[in-house]
Amino acid sequence: MRFPEVSLRVEHIHEPELEFAAGQRSPHPKDGLFLYGPHAKPKKIRDIRIGVVGTREGIAHFRAWAYKLKSVVTVPPPGKGEKADRLHLANFPGIDEAFGVTFDPDDVRTLAITIEEIDRATRIENLNEAVEKVAHLYIDRVNKHLRNEESSVDVWMLVVPEIVYDRCRPGSKRMGLKMEKGTFSKRQKLKVSLPLLAAAGVIDQTNENIFEDVPDFHRRIKAEFLKIAPTQLLRETTIAPEAFLNSAGYPLRKTQDAATIAWNLATGLYYKSQPTPPWRLASVRPGVCYIGMVYKSLPNDPQGHSCCAAQMFLNEGDGVVFRGANGPWKTGDYEFHLKRDAAKRLLTMVLDTYTASHGAPPRELFIHGQTYFNDEEWQAFVDAAPVETNVIGVRIRTTSGDTKLFRDGDYPVLRGTALLLDRRTAYLWTRAVSHRAES
Repeated sequence: MRFPEVSLRVEHIHEPELEFAAGQRSPHPKDGLFLYGPHAKPKKIRDIRIGVVGTREGIAHFRAWAYKLKSVVTVPPPGKGEKADRLHLANFPGIDEAFGVTFDPDDVRTLAITIEEIDRATRIENLNEAVEKVAHLYIDRVNKHLRNEESSVDVWMLVVPEIVYDRCRPGSKRMGLKMEKGTFSKRQKLKVSLPLLAAAGVIDQTNENIFEDVPDFHRRIKAEFLKIAPTQLLRETTIAPEAFLNSAGYPLRKTQDAATIAWNLATGLYYKSQPTPPWRLASVRPGVCYIGMVYKSLPNDPQGHSCCAAQMFLNEGDGVVFRGANGPWKTGDYEFHLKRDAAKRLLTMVLDTYTASHGAPPRELFIHGQTYFNDEEWQAFVDAAPVETNVIGVRIRTTSGDTKLFRDGDYPVLRGTALLLDRRTAYLWTRAVSHRAES
C-alpha cells in the first residue's frame, strides 16, 4: 500500500481498566486477581465440584496438577536468551487466594477409560467415524455415571492422550497405523441423501449425522457436553510434560510455563462454574452498545447456506450471542452479506435485548464485522435502529503480519498502538499482527 507523503500519526490506546473486588481497578487481569480477588468475591470461599475423565495415567496427572492449583506456582527463572523482565508472566498465588473458589483434589469424581479403547477407536478407517467413536468413549462414560449417581458436577475435565490430538483432527493422516474397518466406507465424507429409501426402511440413516460436521474431536465433544455440563479439555502433555520425553530426554512438545498453565486452568474453572466473570470493564461509556457479526458456512448444506450470528458485548466482560437466520449470505470467498429482512430481524433482536436490560435504546450502536456492509444491509440496520440511536459500522481485517511497525530497541510495538491513515482508516496492533479498521 502507498502511504501519503506526510508524517504518519501514531497513537497508543491504553489498556482498558478492569474492576475487581471492592471496586479496585487494574488494567491487568492477573495483577487485579492477585491483589484484590474477583469482582463478585464471596464472603466465604465457594466449593467447585469437579469430574475428571481420562486414562488412569491421565487422571493421575490431573490430580497432581490439582494440588499445584491449591498452592503458589512461581514463574521459572529466565532461560538462555530470555529477557530478565518478562512482564507477560506472573506468579500464581493459588486458586483459593486469586479466585475465592476451591476444591478438594482427593474428592474429584474420576471416570477411567483405557488407552486400548482409545487406540482401537482412532484406527477406524473413516475419520468421521473414528472421531465419533473416541468422543463417545468420554460421553458414554459420563452419561453412565449420571444415570447411576445423584451428585452433580460443575465442570468436567476431559484429559486426552496425545493419540487423540494426533489422530482426531481434520486432515489427520494417521500414517503407519494398522487401520480397522468400521461401519462406513473409508472415503465416505458426506451424509447420504436418500430420504425416500430411508423412509421406506430400505437403508438406515440413523448414525449418519456424524458426517454433518468436520471430523474434529474438540468440536464434537464440546457440542455434546452442552447438554451435560461445562467442560475443559486438557492434553496429558500439557499438565505432565516431564512424563513424555523424546529420545534426547526433552519434552515431546514445548508448553507454557507452569504458572501460566495454572492461571489458565484456574480462570477456566472459575468462568465455567460461577455465574459472573472474575472481572468487569470499569469504564464503558453509558448508552453505547457494541456488537460483532460473524458468519459460518453450514457443512454439507446442499444450497451452500451460511449462518450469521451477532454478539453484544457487555461491561461485565461477557456477552450475549444472537443467532440469525440461515441463508445464502456468502457472496465471495471471504464475503458475506445479509438480505434486508434478515439484517433487520437480527439487529432488532439485539436492540430489544439491550433496551430490556438498560431501560432505553442505546445512543450509539457500533457494528463490527470482517466483511464490509453493502447498501442493502446497512439501510436495514439504520431502519431497525430508533431515531435516537447513531449507528456506526466498523470493518476489522487482519493483515496476517504483512504490515509491520517498529520501535527503538528489540521489543515489538505495544499492544494498542494505532497507525492512523485518515479519519476513517487505521491499523491497530492487538497482538503479534496488526488489524486494519475502517469506519
